[in-house]
Amino acid sequence: MTDDLYCDTCEQWVARSDTTRSEPMGNLDPHAWQMLCCPTCGNRLKTVFVGDE
Repeated sequence: MTDDLYCDTCEQWVARSDTTRSEPMGNLDPHAWQMLCCPTCGNRLKTVFVGDE
Protein backbone atom coordinates (compact mmCIF):
# COMPACT_ATOMS: atom_id res chain seq x y z
CA MET A 1 0.00 0.00 0.00
CA THR A 2 1.31 3.42 -0.91
CA ASP A 3 1.10 6.66 1.05
CA ASP A 4 0.70 8.70 -2.13
CA LEU A 5 -2.47 10.75 -2.58
CA TYR A 6 -4.00 11.72 -5.91
CA CYS A 7 -4.75 15.38 -6.65
CA ASP A 8 -7.74 15.69 -9.00
CA THR A 9 -6.88 19.31 -9.77
CA CYS A 10 -3.25 18.74 -10.83
CA GLU A 11 -3.99 15.20 -12.04
CA GLN A 12 -0.85 13.87 -10.37
CA TRP A 13 0.16 11.71 -7.42
CA VAL A 14 1.60 13.49 -4.38
CA ALA A 15 3.76 11.77 -1.78
CA ARG A 16 2.18 12.07 1.66
CA SER A 17 5.47 13.50 2.97
CA ASP A 18 5.28 16.33 0.38
CA THR A 19 1.77 17.49 1.34
CA THR A 20 1.19 20.67 3.28
CA ARG A 21 -1.03 20.74 6.37
CA SER A 22 -3.80 23.16 7.16
CA GLU A 23 -6.57 23.47 9.72
CA PRO A 24 -9.65 21.34 9.06
CA MET A 25 -12.97 22.76 7.95
CA GLY A 26 -16.14 22.73 10.03
CA ASN A 27 -16.26 21.91 13.71
CA LEU A 28 -13.24 19.59 13.78
CA ASP A 29 -10.68 20.30 16.50
CA PRO A 30 -7.53 21.63 14.77
CA HIS A 31 -5.37 20.04 17.48
CA ALA A 32 -6.74 16.60 16.62
CA TRP A 33 -7.48 16.87 12.88
CA GLN A 34 -5.61 18.39 9.95
CA MET A 35 -6.05 18.58 6.20
CA LEU A 36 -3.36 17.24 3.88
CA CYS A 37 -3.17 19.53 0.86
CA CYS A 38 -1.44 19.44 -2.51
CA PRO A 39 1.82 21.45 -2.37
CA THR A 40 1.33 22.62 -5.97
CA CYS A 41 -2.26 23.88 -6.06
CA GLY A 42 -3.44 23.71 -2.43
CA ASN A 43 -6.30 21.30 -3.19
CA ARG A 44 -7.50 19.40 -0.11
CA LEU A 45 -6.51 15.75 -0.46
CA LYS A 46 -7.40 14.10 2.84
CA THR A 47 -8.41 14.84 6.45
CA VAL A 48 -6.29 12.95 8.98
CA PHE A 49 -6.39 12.43 12.74
CA VAL A 50 -3.22 13.78 14.39
CA GLY A 51 -4.35 13.80 18.02
CA ASP A 52 -1.62 11.38 19.11
CA GLU A 53 1.25 13.19 17.38
